[in-house]
Amino acid sequence: MGRIKTIARRSFLVGSAAILGGVAFGTYMYKREVENPLEAGLAPGEVTFNPFVKIDAQGVTLITPRADVGQGAYSIQAHLIAEELDVDLDQVRIEPGPPSAAYYNGVVAAEGMPIAATSDSMMARAGRGASDVLGKLMGLQLTGGSTTVPDMYDRLRLAGAVARETLIAAAAEQTGLPKDQLRTQAGAVVLPDGTALAYTDLSSVAAEIPVVQDVSLRDPSSWRHLGKPHMRTDMLAKSTGTQSYGIDMQMEGMLHATTRTNPALGGGILGFDPGEAEGMRGVKAIVPITGGIAVVADNTWRAFQAAQAVSCDWGPSPYIGDTEDQFAAAAASFTEDAQDSRFKDEGDVVAALEGAADVLEAEYRIPYLAHAPLEPMSAMVLLSADRLDIWTGTQIPRFMQQAAAAIAGLEPDQVHVHALMSGGSFGRRLEDDYVRQAVEIALQLPDVPIKMVWSREEDMTHDFPRPLAVARARGAVSDGAVEAFDLSIAAPSVTASSLARLGQPAMGPDVAIVAGAWDQPFGIPNYRVTGYRVPPMVPVSSWRSVGASGNGFLHESFLDELCHAAAVDPLAERLRLCSHDVSRKVLETVGEMSGWGSDLGPGRGRGIAFTLAFGVPVAQVVEVTDVQGAIRIDKVFVAADVGRVLDPVNFEAQLAGGVIWGLGHAMNCEITYRDGVAEQDNFHAFEGMRLYQTPQIEVRGLENGDKIKGIGEPGVPPAAPALGNAIFAATGQRIRTLPFANHIDFL
Repeated sequence: MGRIKTIARRSFLVGSAAILGGVAFGTYMYKREVENPLEAGLAPGEVTFNPFVKIDAQGVTLITPRADVGQGAYSIQAHLIAEELDVDLDQVRIEPGPPSAAYYNGVVAAEGMPIAATSDSMMARAGRGASDVLGKLMGLQLTGGSTTVPDMYDRLRLAGAVARETLIAAAAEQTGLPKDQLRTQAGAVVLPDGTALAYTDLSSVAAEIPVVQDVSLRDPSSWRHLGKPHMRTDMLAKSTGTQSYGIDMQMEGMLHATTRTNPALGGGILGFDPGEAEGMRGVKAIVPITGGIAVVADNTWRAFQAAQAVSCDWGPSPYIGDTEDQFAAAAASFTEDAQDSRFKDEGDVVAALEGAADVLEAEYRIPYLAHAPLEPMSAMVLLSADRLDIWTGTQIPRFMQQAAAAIAGLEPDQVHVHALMSGGSFGRRLEDDYVRQAVEIALQLPDVPIKMVWSREEDMTHDFPRPLAVARARGAVSDGAVEAFDLSIAAPSVTASSLARLGQPAMGPDVAIVAGAWDQPFGIPNYRVTGYRVPPMVPVSSWRSVGASGNGFLHESFLDELCHAAAVDPLAERLRLCSHDVSRKVLETVGEMSGWGSDLGPGRGRGIAFTLAFGVPVAQVVEVTDVQGAIRIDKVFVAADVGRVLDPVNFEAQLAGGVIWGLGHAMNCEITYRDGVAEQDNFHAFEGMRLYQTPQIEVRGLENGDKIKGIGEPGVPPAAPALGNAIFAATGQRIRTLPFANHIDFL
């Protein structure tokens, strides 16, 4: 980034997304310095240079505000700061920080804009710059969309560099030596004679001098941490079973609570009779909450048992109650009035299809999917007269703070959200419904710590699932090549549903309906992707890789069908059509890794799929064997390009995890509804990939892209279509409706 010169003492402002994007947003609100939340309550001798670094006599604290839901976010954020600050991570404390506008996400809003990742037009640059403006003006502190690294890459390194150079200035002030004779190493400023002055010993001096505003970021060739294999900061604790999660939170004098709400979503409660539950062992209180009841007891199990003993009179669900009726509503939405977007419309699809000798037509369906993190929703709350404390795992701390304040009748600054490590999320912790319930309980039992935990059944049946979708595709081939591709996708709007729950308006088309389909880098002569918005049914939410999670299957399955109709090799045709050099190299790499084109022998097949999602091109090849009509998944090859691989070990883990997640759900998982009630209520009915079914996975990371990208989600979308295409190659059976297990057995 060169030099950044406008960093004030107790604030932190980087307008790089707007400036480097080619658009200068000169409004006062955007340029205004963001308050540093670490300023509040600084003790004598403590110093904070920006919202990400605090030093006192006891040590260095690095603030990692993006939520860690298992993807290693705390670790990579800490490494980004540590690289420039020149500390080793065993020397520092790592904390997530408080809810604050200073921790806004300047990248995530761009995912909701119709900007192709491959576009570098003036309009695209302006849109990406506008995302930073929007994020800052809204104080959009949010973890999602694989944006932690893209958003924090410059900001956290700069935070470390500012702290480093200010500590060097403090050492120069203390010793009288010129700054250019000083260097840093392992948490200390080193003098010319080798004497090391620990950062902690310099904190009181640093607190009294101006923050150094003119800093340079280190060249990657000198990096000690980034780009090299290293152990994640949570790896030891997770490997030894000592990692503490939100559900592990304990407080003296706490009571345990659980909730039970209408199993027919949105139906509410007409009344309840506590009956025998009031007299059950350990029960302290049974109280009403919005849409249901809560039981407070002396332990969680007793609360669970008593909640089931309460007799509740439930109202009917206001939504379309049965899954087949929901699919019918989606199929009925392919109308002009329901058209939501048509971001891709190249050539003349109508003329090409009318002039084709044969038109291939197909309909696909993908189901609702639950998030189902291993740690069910939980929160600890403590309400006093003028303060509310919340301890939980969350991806939306500021939204949660505001919602809790409204429920409790407090100002937002009276609500203190303490973000904890999460045992999974996959998008579920972008919601705050469970915390709203916990606050309602606390209002009825003030001054008592309340630990609210959902049962697994409550968690799964009251999820906001990944939406179902129906797709209709038409295409044509000519002279051994794909000539026309017309994909129409009908799905409910994730964006409108989610924003409504956060009290935010949704404007314009929902890019999520067609994400992972409309912006694929293929130069098909006649190419159209249309999104249709299905009227709201059950409330839906973001699920790992959001719209691309299902649209990868829809797009890549039909493209594979067209390749076979044209009698061309699926990889060769994708390479011929690919209009993006970085994506082409990803496809070439996965072909080389998998030995594409070699003979696997009888009863075996390979399938390939490619998806560009979240700016990351990912290609996967799946190898399967047909064993007397059942499928065994043997091996998966994955190639991806994130511009620069900052943590090779976690990069491989995230892609391999995405493959397992994507394959397991494609094989087995769906959420279906009967009378508005989810029929799958635990993992026995929502079964992921088993250990014995897990294939060998080979991963390769490329670094040809010119922008840093994240990798938590992009590995998911190609998995389902690569498996489906492999099943077709091995058996000749083309499966167009997920999950595959409804049509074929897996070993």
